[in-house]
Amino acid sequence: MLRNFFRKTPLAWLQVKREKTRLAVALAGIAFADVLMFVQMGLKDALYDSAASPYAPLQADLFIISSGFENLQVVESFSRERLYQAAGVHGVESINSLYIGRGQWRNSQTRLSYTILTFGSNPNQVAFSLPEVNQQLPKLKLLNRVLYDKAGRENFFGNVPQQLQQMPSLPVQINHRSTQVVGTFTLGASFAADGNLITSDSTFLRLFPERKAHEIDIGLLKLRAKTDIQQVQAALRSRLSKDVLVLTLDELTTREKNYWSNGSPIGFIFGFGTIIGFVVGLVIVYQILYSDVSDHLSEYATLKAMGYSDHYLVSVLVQEALILAVLGFLPGLVLSTGLYFVARSATLLPISMTVSRAAMVLALTIVMCTVSGAVALRKLQAADPADVF
Repeated sequence: MLRNFFRKTPLAWLQVKREKTRLAVALAGIAFADVLMFVQMGLKDALYDSAASPYAPLQADLFIISSGFENLQVVESFSRERLYQAAGVHGVESINSLYIGRGQWRNSQTRLSYTILTFGSNPNQVAFSLPEVNQQLPKLKLLNRVLYDKAGRENFFGNVPQQLQQMPSLPVQINHRSTQVVGTFTLGASFAADGNLITSDSTFLRLFPERKAHEIDIGLLKLRAKTDIQQVQAALRSRLSKDVLVLTLDELTTREKNYWSNGSPIGFIFGFGTIIGFVVGLVIVYQILYSDVSDHLSEYATLKAMGYSDHYLVSVLVQEALILAVLGFLPGLVLSTGLYFVARSATLLPISMTVSRAAMVLALTIVMCTVSGAVALRKLQAADPADVF
């Protein structure tokens, strides 16, 4: 495909490859700009995906949260009475509840404390669609027992999985209270938490004594088979008071992502970084094209004297910009994919290359190079046939 494109643009291709050093500098600059955009977009998407990832394994069709529930860092509880009211709505098969707290895990080696997201639920009911968790629910029926997310940050919490291989349970301190880690599961760290714990509702209330048993954070509603979710959702919204919200999983995750996108400065920072990458590429490509036109101004004037129109010369410059865009994008894509792998290994964040993101950056690269070529046209339009003589 690229070979056919180059064949259709012979003059532009000759202009591009004539100066090898200039071509290398241009491609390096475009690739650098692409890497900046890829990294910013990748981290932004990883932020949103990781922030909403704890909701994905929740075993429910509908969710009840407080109207003041903003995100997993700012949790607001509501009365369990609302959950009992929801149980009486036609179509609701079962109810369950979830407590959420931000506990302090004390690293036994460094003696430092780190925040860990803690979920508490009734061990007699399934709250998560995680086989690792459900198989170990009987262990949580004993007080002061927790399951540890083995995808948490090892430099914060230590190598818990390895220690558990040497002993049946691992004594730890959470919120200055002695607790036993009796198993592991995999969920993953996020921007909201460096690790996760799952425990019983009884152990949760012991770890967070300021919490009240009748105040829950998320209500989990399982609907009967072949029940219309939207109809049940509408019935719940009309029956329950306005101090709670009834959401689907998509609405719940979207609410979390919207907070990080619009309610925090992080989304703006990553968006601004993408703009900076675009501007950097814009300036680099403009300088390359402007210098190329300046160095070959007499040749362009000669073409004008031979009868070539301004439209043709402009098309050559645009083709040159497009060639630079494609050639510069490819190394940027490869390098960014490698950086994603390194970032995922180091941070455990769900960052990877996607087709939609690659297409977006390619489109931005083409726009970037085309705009640069349009600005450089002013110099090309100054080419006068009289300059030949």
